[in-house]
Amino acid sequence: MEELEDKKSLKKTLTPIMLWGLGVGYVISGMYFGWNLGLEKGGTIGLAIATFFIIILYVTFTFSYSELACSIPKAGGVFDYARKAIGKDFGFIAGMAQNIEFIFAPPAIAFAIGAYFNLLFPQMQILWIAIAIYIIFTLLNIYGVKAAATFELVITILAVIELFIFAGVTLPHFEAKNLLINPLPNGYTGAFAALPFAIWFFLGIEGIANVAEETINPQKDILKGFGSAIITLVLLCILTFVAAVGVGGWEAIVFKADGTSSDSPLPMAMALIVGDKSLLFHMLLTIGLFGLVASFHGLMLAGGRSTLEFGKAGYAPNFTGKVNARFQTPANALLLNTLIGIIILLTGKTTEIITIAVFGALTLYIIAMVSLIALRKKNPEMPRPFKVPLYPLSPILALVIAIVSLLSMTYYNFYLSFFYFGLLFISYIAFKIFYNTALVNQNN
Repeated sequence: MEELEDKKSLKKTLTPIMLWGLGVGYVISGMYFGWNLGLEKGGTIGLAIATFFIIILYVTFTFSYSELACSIPKAGGVFDYARKAIGKDFGFIAGMAQNIEFIFAPPAIAFAIGAYFNLLFPQMQILWIAIAIYIIFTLLNIYGVKAAATFELVITILAVIELFIFAGVTLPHFEAKNLLINPLPNGYTGAFAALPFAIWFFLGIEGIANVAEETINPQKDILKGFGSAIITLVLLCILTFVAAVGVGGWEAIVFKADGTSSDSPLPMAMALIVGDKSLLFHMLLTIGLFGLVASFHGLMLAGGRSTLEFGKAGYAPNFTGKVNARFQTPANALLLNTLIGIIILLTGKTTEIITIAVFGALTLYIIAMVSLIALRKKNPEMPRPFKVPLYPLSPILALVIAIVSLLSMTYYNFYLSFFYFGLLFISYIAFKIFYNTALVNQNN
């Protein structure tokens, strides 16, 4: 058991290109599935409006978050920033929201991986595929961050290439009139209901900050990773949206033949052009899996670091704060997250899981921007290798859009919001009881 004893430091092996691979990899599954469910809520125009504002949110947030990550390169990300800026209580809420995002998002992606596999091999059950994926990538992440990040980089590059191939096949068949088929099925208010699915295009990029402690030169390389990743993702988002919807209208990539919603919008768009028996179609399915795996694996990697930092600070059970002495990875945190993720998988509710993950992300963004502004006032002398351009406009703009998005999601997903905020509240009460008790025992 000595190999599982705490060894405080994580191994520094990550380079800027690996950070780009992680940043794009965390998110790229959002191009392959999930976003199309927002078309049912808002139609082409409604989702496009939501996506426009979410792009502004992520560009301003990413560069604002880069300032925090370069100044405080810790594995806890927003958890560490909020603790330093506005105290341990807000630090707990921010960290818990981050954990919810990183623990709830992978099961949704695992379902999509299972769905893609099921299209290739109908005899394979989606749930069992998803569970197998969890076990395989938990072991890879335990083995070592360099191996995990190298794998992430390779499959991310393949996934990006596949999106360009998809665009190359579909764009010659693009017709502008297809974008205007039933463009606002629920009126302009549908744009608000589509927000969580627009956010799904980019959700997870903040995970770059959680590997700051494992970056060779975090004060310089974190910005390179964040900046190059967000530029890549914005371009891919616009390209994929237009190419997929422009082939046959939004309903063609949302509803299957039996009327149910699909987790595979790109294969559906491709099938309209080349059929579902062609080599190109099967290539999209095969390589498309890399995009889903990249995000699943990357978010699992970031989630392990987030849970580890929680445990180190005494905000979670002590065993979660242990670093594996042999591999210098957060093995216990990864195993715990996997167990919870498999339990979430068993619910079978992809849309609801995505929505809860987005609630966590928006809470993280709000507290992160408040922390940035507070640190500028509270610690003006703190070393800042990078300062966000257009301060304070950038963080304020990100903060306002995130707040409006959170309020809109609460309105359109009342019962899920009750579950999410209830989970935060119960966790906070437990934190106040057990964390304070631990301090009393320590003092005695």
